[in-house]
Amino acid sequence: MAPGKDMDGSARHIFHKHNRMSMKTVVVGAGGISNAWLPVLKTAGADVAGIVDLDPARAKAQAEKYALSPVISTDLKKALRTIRPDFVLDLTIPDAHCSVTCTALRAGYPVLGEKPMAQSMAQARRMVKASEDAGKLYMVSQSRRYVDVHAGLARFVASGKFGALTALNCAFYIGAHFGGFRDEMDSPLILDMAIHHFDLARMISRADPVAVYAKEFNPRGSWYKGDVAASCIFEMSDGIVFTYMGSWCANGLATSWHGDWRLVGEQGSVVYERDQPPVGAIVSEATGFQHPTAPCAVEPVPTAPAMSGALAEFLGALDGGPTPQGECHDNIKSLAMVFGAIESSRKGRRVAIKY
Repeated sequence: MAPGKDMDGSARHIFHKHNRMSMKTVVVGAGGISNAWLPVLKTAGADVAGIVDLDPARAKAQAEKYALSPVISTDLKKALRTIRPDFVLDLTIPDAHCSVTCTALRAGYPVLGEKPMAQSMAQARRMVKASEDAGKLYMVSQSRRYVDVHAGLARFVASGKFGALTALNCAFYIGAHFGGFRDEMDSPLILDMAIHHFDLARMISRADPVAVYAKEFNPRGSWYKGDVAASCIFEMSDGIVFTYMGSWCANGLATSWHGDWRLVGEQGSVVYERDQPPVGAIVSEATGFQHPTAPCAVEPVPTAPAMSGALAEFLGALDGGPTPQGECHDNIKSLAMVFGAIESSRKGRRVAIKY
């Protein structure tokens, strides 16, 4: 893995090239999220050569559902030796991400994995090191990055049209009755969902986390075991402040799953709520108690959506293209926001974010 530079001058990594037309993958995990990924793989022309799952019947059922003919296995190491894929797709539960990813990387295979990267920063650092030691790409899919409007917001902020970004706020309130592993997690909102919003804040602002003060709690009437609501204040680089408020047990008047956002610049603001087109206003004349403003459009940037976008960037990197969004050295910063918030809440004080 050799260092290089992207067009914006940021560091990137260059990985071994692959023949994209013949790429084989081993999918690890045949749970619910595989229903989103398996059609994307088929559309992209990837050969799902193997499915590994602790429940072979479930793996077989998913293969039949999507008219696939993979090797079915419960043993990842054996499947890798048998199939010799071009890459591994990790769709397991978060608790298994470190084991699966490190196994694949150490065997010499690039990995595209679901978020969150890991269940702890120690695990995440081991995964980053495994990628470095193997010289193989490890990318975390952050699907919210692959939304036209979100890419447009990032480009708008970078353009400086409303001056330098000073603050961004995100509110997320959904009454989500999942059942399953989320109901038993200690920090289901922060660890499993807020990672999307934290990562999106980094994408839009192009800033990195510095410190956080957070409070997690489990509201009265909650159907979750762990803390499913939170308020967080993040200090970001360049003096930007990112505030986050959210809950997964808030019935009624739901926000967007993407969150409802306000971006504040030196000379204006942008509001993006309930999946409606963003509304911008920029100071038109520096007079009066409240300076008059004029509307300003935030144009979307066309991008392949969600998993399709993540897979396209991953495969492009394997073809020798630029480092994809979500590459582990970058994504660990978003994960650090998660564990920084959890640590702050438990300690009841501001904590520095380390990654």
